[in-house]
Amino acid sequence: MVEKDKTRILIVDDHPIFCLGLSELINREEDMLVCASEEDAVKACAAIEKYAPHLAIVDVSLKDSNGIDLVKEINAKFPGLAVLVLSMYDEELYAERALAAGAKGYMMKQEAINVVVKAIRHILSGKIYASDEVKEKALMRFASQQEGLELTPFDLLTERELEVFRYIGDGLSTKQISERMKLSVKTIGTYRERIKEKLNLKHYTELIKCAVYWLDISRK
Repeated sequence: MVEKDKTRILIVDDHPIFCLGLSELINREEDMLVCASEEDAVKACAAIEKYAPHLAIVDVSLKDSNGIDLVKEINAKFPGLAVLVLSMYDEELYAERALAAGAKGYMMKQEAINVVVKAIRHILSGKIYASDEVKEKALMRFASQQEGLELTPFDLLTERELEVFRYIGDGLSTKQISERMKLSVKTIGTYRERIKEKLNLKHYTELIKCAVYWLDISRK
């Protein structure tokens, strides 16, 4: 099959070894080709314009950017491009956020090697790829909102607040988080206070313990 006739896949992930393994797996398919692999949102958008991929595989955690925000940007700038979101974190929090942002699929990195080709074909056929648990929870959440039921504190965190929360759980200081997210220390401090308020935490030490615990649970 001629390269121009193949389904072009863009991988957006800042882990080189994972990208290499995923690329090799996809390129084994006769009708698929990884046209580019980028590590951040800016380079990803440039690659989309250059290669016009049929599908983008986006990690939640990227270098200097947030995968969920990138999904939103892709939907705004390139509405015809399908997106499959990958994450090392449990689907409990990120799956619904990814789908709500416009992704056509969500899967854990742990299972990606085994089912990524199946997920790609599923999405390109016009369907949504996600676990049965995610689909059921999304329907339940929709029904709950229709009935006016309350959201959990974690549901109230914005994408940025959740990102800060994750970095706190990783042990990063406010200064390190500000450098990673390219925001001022003051802005990170504001996010931190909002998180404490939404999660009903009184002290910063409680916030750290909560973030570390959540991160540990979400990676299992």
